[in-house]
Amino acid sequence: MTTEEEKPPTTAPSGGSARRAFVGRLSWGLADQAASSISNFAVGIYVARSLGVTAFGVFSLAWVTYGVVLNVSRGLATDPLVVRFSGVPDTSWRRAVARSSGTALGVGAAIGTACLVAGLALGGRVGPAFACLGVMLPGLLLQDAWRYAFFAAGTGRKAFVNDLVWGVALVPAMVVAARVGSVAAFVLAWGASATVAAGYGYVQSGILPRVTRARAWLREQRDLGYRYLIENVSLSGASQLRAYGLGAIVGVGAVGAVRGAELLLGPFLAVLMGLSLVTVAEAARVLRRAPHRLGRFCLLLGGAQAVAALLWGGALLLMPDRLGELVLGEVWHSAAQLIVPVTLGVAGAGLGTGAAAGLRALAAARRSLRCQLFASACYVTGGLGGAVLAGTVGSAWGVATATLAASAVWWLQLRSALREYQHHPFPEVRTS
Repeated sequence: MTTEEEKPPTTAPSGGSARRAFVGRLSWGLADQAASSISNFAVGIYVARSLGVTAFGVFSLAWVTYGVVLNVSRGLATDPLVVRFSGVPDTSWRRAVARSSGTALGVGAAIGTACLVAGLALGGRVGPAFACLGVMLPGLLLQDAWRYAFFAAGTGRKAFVNDLVWGVALVPAMVVAARVGSVAAFVLAWGASATVAAGYGYVQSGILPRVTRARAWLREQRDLGYRYLIENVSLSGASQLRAYGLGAIVGVGAVGAVRGAELLLGPFLAVLMGLSLVTVAEAARVLRRAPHRLGRFCLLLGGAQAVAALLWGGALLLMPDRLGELVLGEVWHSAAQLIVPVTLGVAGAGLGTGAAAGLRALAAARRSLRCQLFASACYVTGGLGGAVLAGTVGSAWGVATATLAASAVWWLQLRSALREYQHHPFPEVRTS
């Protein structure tokens, strides 16, 4: 039985106004992702040039770990919010956001404490970076939760402004970190500036995160949340396993080389990481208003990303070494060898993301979970198997092959889910 929040609207806007509204939301989504991309790219480049390839590898391990925790938060807190509370009445949205953001904050506090303890126990080069990451996790996750909340409400402008606040706060923080000259200082600067933006998110929304309501939120969304948790963690966990394994097989410098190559494709990777901010919400709206258009919407979405990634990668191949050294410093020479396989991997991931958005909109959590587990297994196997056979370059080619294979599986599952939907036209009550 559907709840009041989950019923589709009784009236739909006209075709022209719906298209204008979609273009407006998409434009703010692209602007927000551009702001996020620039910030992530700037942080990576600044750290790479300031610390060198080995220390940058340590920073990259902390970054990858943050990605795992971020996906835990998204699976439990914000992915169900976007699927079930996009385009709902304001009162329902505000209640849901208070519980969802409280859940994100609670996840950050719990896992942050574990990271802090682990970092203090590890010591050495890696320990301080992880200890500082643990302190910063609550603010980092809350900032991300506000972005999801604003896009679920169709107010992407607020998410864009919030990311701008983070970017502005990041500038003086990075300058101070560069004077200190340690990985831990850069982690603190990055997280502290995100915490400033998280505080501004409260000003924008006027909603106080309700950590005490996190358990209720988890219980209400358990049919989607726990499956999305496994799905998200398998994705980011695979990336973390590949990074740790690559460091053990080839060396920490190899992790820095891979991260450097990914930075060169940073705009597309940042879009892929936060794509559900826009696309899942929009796919859910397409499903409510014109279900027969969902497949085409997903194909256009995935195809456009894949083509854009290939064009960007082609441009990178033409970049002279002098310019590459200016951007990445000593990391450039090892990263340049990975441009072709990393580009193909990003293009494959972009194509698959279109199908993933459709499965999320259909609330086909079982199907998307199967796809993600398959993709993660291929990613780890390809990345580490390639590293054993041919070092850093082999790992990059193994990941590219795995990503393209996984993309095909995502589309096969979406096609099956769309056929099922013809017989079960209410995605809010379906869990598979």
